[in-house]
Amino acid sequence: MSIPKAVVATIRLTVPAGGARPAPPVGPTLGQYRLNLMAFCKDFNARTQKYKADTPMAVTITAFKDNTFEFTVKSPSISWHLKKAAGVESGSSRPGHVTSSTLSVQHVYKITKAKQSDPYLQNMPLESFSKSIIGTTNSMGIKIIKDLD
Repeated sequence: MSIPKAVVATIRLTVPAGGARPAPPVGPTLGQYRLNLMAFCKDFNARTQKYKADTPMAVTITAFKDNTFEFTVKSPSISWHLKKAAGVESGSSRPGHVTSSTLSVQHVYKITKAKQSDPYLQNMPLESFSKSIIGTTNSMGIKIIKDLD
């Protein structure tokens, strides 16, 4: 049985896929904990090469006392997926009153399948997760319809 390492900090960043460089915001944030910037950048870029460039990826970095680190990469946020699928820059300023766009149930299903690869969502039932995404669309002012004509 190994002794657990002492955690110094947990760092949360949003970094574009394949775009981690030792410049702000990554450089100064990791530098203050004396972490190896180039090792993080190379490893992050390798893990996110399957995504399109400039896709915002949430990354959680755990820094240990011996200047080592571990990190987990999550897929883009649900709201980012919804805005991309709907083709809008932002949601409605008055959700429930003004509809900013429409999406089909098929779009919701595709987003659900894409997000289910995240470690914390793997055990969530597909139907429950789809309902959660539909709730997000309602709060963004995006209308869900059965089929787009």
